[in-house]
Amino acid sequence: MRLGRAADRLTFATSRGLRAAWGFGVIGAFALLIWQGFFPDLWAGAEPGTGPAVAAALLAGVLAAKLAARLRTNERRRSALREALSDVELGLLLLTATYVFLSILGGPKATVHPLIYALVSFLVTFHRLEVGVPLAAAAIGFEALEAFSPHAGADAQRLFWGHAGFIVIFAGLNVAFLHAEVARQRREHRKRLDEEVASMREEARDFRLISTALGSESRVRSRAEEVEKLSQGSIETIHQQLFYTLDLLRKALGLQTCALLWLDSRGHKLKLKELSSDSPHIAEGSVAAGHGVLGAILKEGKRLMLESPRLSMLPYYQGPADVAAFVGVPVFEGRVVRGVLVADRVAGGPFAPGEVDLVESAAAQIVRVVQSERVFQAVERAKNEHESFYRASAELNRALTLDEVYEAAIAGARGVCDFDLVVIATYDAREGSHNICRVEGELAEVLGGKQFKDPTSLLSMVVKNKIALPAGGQWREREDGFVFDPNLRLREYESLVVLPLVVKDEVTGTFMVASRRAGAFPNDRREMLGVIANQVAISMQNGRMYQVLEEQATTDGLTGLVNHRTFQERFSSMLTRAERHGFPVALILTDIDHFKKINDSYGHPTGDEVLRRVAKILKASARKIDIVARYGGEEFAIVLESTDRDGARQLAERIRAEVGKQSFESSKGPFKCTLSLGVALFPDDARAKQEIIARADQALYAAKHGGRNRTVCHGDVVLAPQPEKKAMRAAG
Repeated sequence: MRLGRAADRLTFATSRGLRAAWGFGVIGAFALLIWQGFFPDLWAGAEPGTGPAVAAALLAGVLAAKLAARLRTNERRRSALREALSDVELGLLLLTATYVFLSILGGPKATVHPLIYALVSFLVTFHRLEVGVPLAAAAIGFEALEAFSPHAGADAQRLFWGHAGFIVIFAGLNVAFLHAEVARQRREHRKRLDEEVASMREEARDFRLISTALGSESRVRSRAEEVEKLSQGSIETIHQQLFYTLDLLRKALGLQTCALLWLDSRGHKLKLKELSSDSPHIAEGSVAAGHGVLGAILKEGKRLMLESPRLSMLPYYQGPADVAAFVGVPVFEGRVVRGVLVADRVAGGPFAPGEVDLVESAAAQIVRVVQSERVFQAVERAKNEHESFYRASAELNRALTLDEVYEAAIAGARGVCDFDLVVIATYDAREGSHNICRVEGELAEVLGGKQFKDPTSLLSMVVKNKIALPAGGQWREREDGFVFDPNLRLREYESLVVLPLVVKDEVTGTFMVASRRAGAFPNDRREMLGVIANQVAISMQNGRMYQVLEEQATTDGLTGLVNHRTFQERFSSMLTRAERHGFPVALILTDIDHFKKINDSYGHPTGDEVLRRVAKILKASARKIDIVARYGGEEFAIVLESTDRDGARQLAERIRAEVGKQSFESSKGPFKCTLSLGVALFPDDARAKQEIIARADQALYAAKHGGRNRTVCHGDVVLAPQPEKKAMRAAG
């Protein structure tokens, strides 16, 4: 059966190779005809023959067939290598046909010979360099065939160097011009892109429009970056609308200056936020909020009007200011004073009551601008957070492996809140242990892979009560309170929440998020983190089931080693790496001696125990990078990466000695067993996978034939397979 399948694969590969290479065969045949002068020079008066005419017609047919096949082929279904080979083949056919045509019209001295330069320019321009350069070299090769053929004269040889030089010049100039044009277009595209980006940045409000219009998949940013961009856009919008309001008020009332001074977050200073003025003496910076005219307006919360005030009374000026009238009104948000709106003018007398009312209306409008932008920012931020939340949910739904679940969980938490530490742990109810399986943040090296069992820890309390703790998300670690272990304190964190991972009313783990900033996890954030934790619990359960199924598909159920199918796949991958990087690979095939007698004498359960213990020894003896597999029945295979013959022999002997020391219990008393081992090496013994396996199998057979309980390397004394081999192997 195996031989039949191998023959089928060989037949398929051969037919496929012939289909792909026959065009190159035609090209080679016609190149030989050109070199032999097969095509007559009709321009010089030679008689056309039947043979050359048939050959030319055949070449034309081949070229037409290849062109038609190329037009029918869907390029998206072809690999890059096959497409490049097809381009080279088609280009060579065009060159061959052209040189046959030139041979008929006079060869190197033909008046239409410059057609070659045009063809080379075309081929180099419309193909990639890895295709164009070989085709230009092929054109020079055809020139050499014509110039140095047995039938060429001295003139043809002298012309060769000029023709070859022109081919190089035409090909090189086309490549240079093409690359220069591509570079120019890229520079122009980059310039246009930079101009568009600069234009968008000039109007920061556009960010809000873009942010609102784009879908969640197009706006993948960190939460901090999203908040920063959104705040920047809101500030720019507020300033734009404030300036519009103040400038309109200044023009309507004939003012010299109209300015908004806003209280800082602590309420100690007034900062000049926006103004419209004709004066060049405006003072930048901030002024004390509790003194002078502005302090009185803030304290009393009432309008204040002055006629011809002194310069010292107007702290927003730093130079001469001939002010005839001044009015200042408080800017209220609810009942809280946020700032002062001031207006002054140099002519026109004191402010009329209607004008003061207009200033107060402008102050109210300013508050509405700030409030509306604040509401927009809150809505947009909530929208972004919900998009991040739903994106995380989608990622958790798509996650198959546990690593993918952990990554999706951390990404989801990052979209909901800012944190400095996140820890995912599984809980083993039988052992009462919390096993840290993923950490991201400052304590990754300290916590990674650790196990904690203290029943008084915060993790244990969360598992016991099945609720998130601490209740308010605030963390003040006391001497009698700790998250993981009394020896590992988290005093530097101000905010912390540990959420249970619950599946079917059973806690399977915990999900902890911590931040150095106080108030990082308000109620709405904790609720969203709770929803993420619920989905993480289910996804982790699915991930464990997927892991079990994957292990069942790739491992042997009895021994826990890699099964035969997975061994073949990983062995092929290792040989590919070895071929690429040039390191040796050793294969050890081993067989338990007289295993059939063990089964017959002591029973199959005892035989299974022998298999399990031998497998355990093999796995313990190999490295993590090696492959240890159950090859079939009582046979095992070990593939050793970057191991030479001596290293493989030493390992095989250690395994043989360790198995020989083992004592196995049975109903008939203790007994021992031995191993026979065969070793083959890549590339010394063979290069193909099946040949390496065959060489190791021959060495194993030699070990059996030589008395068993020994190691034989191929290349040592390897016996040729005998007819009784199968019977001998079956007997163990």
